[in-house]
Amino acid sequence: MPDPVRIERQGSVATVILDRPSARNAVDPETAERLAAAFLEFERDDSLRVAVLWGAGGTFCAGADLKAVAAGWDPGRLRDPSGEPTDAFARWARPGCGSTSR
Repeated sequence: MPDPVRIERQGSVATVILDRPSARNAVDPETAERLAAAFLEFERDDSLRVAVLWGAGGTFCAGADLKAVAAGWDPGRLRDPSGEPTDAFARWARPGCGSTSR
């Protein structure tokens, strides 16, 4: 299965791409973990100045994957790649804004 999140770099801009077209880019546990890892990677790379979150396949994001939620996943209890609880989305997402810059 392809990676649900990938990063493309152009100069100092990182584009973080949601790529789960079969689920309209809905976020499941794997995608949430990959998003957190992608934005941690952005934070650690001093050559990058701006991160843009983009949805592949003509859909930005359908939100949380309801099948995963129905199976017991709680998207409010995210963990970073080390397994520690994280507020990753709160740190990087800004309502009404499609990018985050430093």
